[in-house]
Order: sequence, then C-alpha cells, then structure tokens
Amino acid sequence: MNKYQQAAELIKDSNHTTVFTGAGVSVESGVPPFRGEEGLWNEYDPVILELKNFYKNPEASWHTIKEIFYDYFGKAEPNEAHRVIARLEKDGHVQAVITQNIDNLHQQAGSQNVFEFHGNSRYLICTECGAKYHVTDELLAELPPKCRECGEILKPDFVFFGEAIPERAEKLSFEEAEKADLFIIIGTTGEVQPASLIPVVARSKGAKILEINIEKSNFTDDITDLFIQEKATEALKKIETEIYK
Repeated sequence: MNKYQQAAELIKDSNHTTVFTGAGVSVESGVPPFRGEEGLWNEYDPVILELKNFYKNPEASWHTIKEIFYDYFGKAEPNEAHRVIARLEKDGHVQAVITQNIDNLHQQAGSQNVFEFHGNSRYLICTECGAKYHVTDELLAELPPKCRECGEILKPDFVFFGEAIPERAEKLSFEEAEKADLFIIIGTTGEVQPASLIPVVARSKGAKILEINIEKSNFTDDITDLFIQEKATEALKKIETEIYK
C-alpha cells in the first residue's frame, strides 16, 4: 500500500477529520509565504506588520500593506488543494479547516467550517469603533482608509505582530484539535506560535497525524504518523482519487 492509499484509508476510517493549513497550501495560487527562500520578508521589512509601527506610521504602513495584500496577491484564486479540501468536507470526510492563512481561499473554494486563526485580509476593521468593512477599491482609494462611521483609521482584519489572536478563533481552533481523530497538516513549517501548538494538542488527544509538505517541518519527526513530501495540489488529488476508487 503506497502513501496515498494509506492517507485515503486514514480519511475513510476517521470519524472526525480536521485540516490544518499554512502558507504552503496557497503558494500554488500565487500567494507567497512570509518566510523561507521565496518569502515576503526577504523583500519587505516585517516592521510594516508590527502593531506599534502601524499606529505610529499608518500612512506608510498602509502603502506597503496595499501593495502586498491587495495589489500583489489580492486577486488570487483557489487552487486544486483548496478545492479538494472543500469537496472532502462536502462529502463528510472533513469536518473542519483551521487555517493560518488570511487569504479567504478556503471559503472561496467552498469550505464552510473554517476557523481563521490569524484573521482575514478581505475585511477591514475600525481601530476606534470596531465597524467592519469588506475591502473595496473605493475604500482603498485613499490611504490610510477611514471609517465611514467615526472617521478613524481602518486596519486589515488580520493579526499583526504584537496583537493577540482573536479570542473566538483561538478557542474554537484548540477545541477542534481536541475533537479530531485524524489531523491533516498541510503546508506549514510549524514555526509560528501559538498556531504551532494546535497539532500538538491534537496528537496529545490521540489523533493520527497526516502531514503534506514539500519539506520537513517542525512536526514531521515529532508528531507526524504519515508524511507525504509533495506539493499540496498533487498529493491531495492523488489521495482524493484513492478515496473514491
């Protein structure tokens, strides 16, 4: 039995499968990772996503934020990995997706039960009154964008450095990890805390760990039961084929 067949059997035998994704699942949609050889931090200074810096220099921060998140890869579309995960959820093989990504691509692909650990770049939130807006070209025409309710500065609704994880997303993600009997890690290095603790919790509660990554992560040698070293799109297509044979 090859690894794809083994993965398919794990999924078919599971009562509660949770998928946990990082930047690697969106790379094939043209969304670059932050870290690594092709990472954004090789080109941009990560200080632009520090909360203190944002409040101190909102206009300068916003010009770079718009360039990266809205001009550069704001138009990204879901790839086959996102679509396979959504199809598996629709057919009852996947119960939830926990994602560290802020690109909204799981939802665009059709996933319904998505916990966004680091927020979502498609929304802006007022730094004063908390009003929430869907991103539009009109809102981004003037930088920094301003709240229509109170006139204060809007911030992307994702987690900056120095900012707490949204309480509800954090609570539900860790609860989900405790429920899973199969936990599928896709495209994450396991370097960012506290997100990197989520798979560890799943394993501590008895979940089997299936990992799909182009290279080993911090999880591979410590908690992973089955490691498939391949691009997410290719591995998931092969696993899907085996499930429905």
